[in-house]
Amino acid sequence: MLELYTDGSCLSNPGGPGGWGVVVLSDGQVAEELAGSDPETTNNRMELTAAIRGLERVPAGTDVTLHSDSEYLINTMTRGWKRRRNNDLWAQLDRLVADRKVTWRWVQGHADNEMNILADRLAVEAAKSGTNPEPRGPLRPAPETGPEPKLTHVDETGRARMVDVGGKAVSDRVAVARGAVRMQPATLTLIREGGLEKGDVLSAARLAGVMAAKKTYELIPLCHQIPLNQVSVDFDTGESDVVKIESTARATWKTGVEMEALTAVAVAGLTIYDMCKAVDRGMRVEEIRVVRKSGGKSGDWVLEP
Repeated sequence: MLELYTDGSCLSNPGGPGGWGVVVLSDGQVAEELAGSDPETTNNRMELTAAIRGLERVPAGTDVTLHSDSEYLINTMTRGWKRRRNNDLWAQLDRLVADRKVTWRWVQGHADNEMNILADRLAVEAAKSGTNPEPRGPLRPAPETGPEPKLTHVDETGRARMVDVGGKAVSDRVAVARGAVRMQPATLTLIREGGLEKGDVLSAARLAGVMAAKKTYELIPLCHQIPLNQVSVDFDTGESDVVKIESTARATWKTGVEMEALTAVAVAGLTIYDMCKAVDRGMRVEEIRVVRKSGGKSGDWVLEP
């Protein structure tokens, strides 16, 4: 079993020298200690960098538990906190997570957790020295990650193509996508109270999302026509200025239903915008993403619970 303890530190946050540290455990034993520095950075960037450098040492497809005392990192990956900054690092982290089965664990910083204390010490030492030392301990070579990933919808000549799924096995496929429509609090009040001239906003958006999912293959050029078992669209209006959207698509078929779930969320969000734009043209449809999927050769993948 692989575990990572990661930590980042900035000596004068923001904009000062910073460092990151990683402790890699294999079956409960320290396998590696990694550290590095940046001459001008922030605590959050160092926390993200530590997670990235640690996951780079984990072979694709591996189960790994990542422990961090950064609420910024853990809650963004598990609770959907907004990504307003550091998008370059989030993109790197997302690519690594997509190929690994990552469990995220928050630990209380500097609270008698030996591995967290060690990761913090590595980060602080790297920040003070301004160096990027080689990994310490019984170094494992960087894992082989297999051949360079290829785009399945592009052929050898670079032309777009539809993937042949004829040889794939039929399996139960599930995908869950989420998104949000951000608006003025007064607009959300009108939605809750049914005060908009066009009628019941959420009922219309739910129906639009389901209908759109069924027509995904007509909207996205290279998608297959999938016999959907079910599509659901649900809304959360518990906050003052946002409608959160979640769609689940299910099928027993040869290819996944991520695009159907995403399309349902996108069109539901656009329908909310259309029905409310007369009173709030500043609304934003945002954060549309797949949060988990199951079925098929690649098995389960989870970004958010």
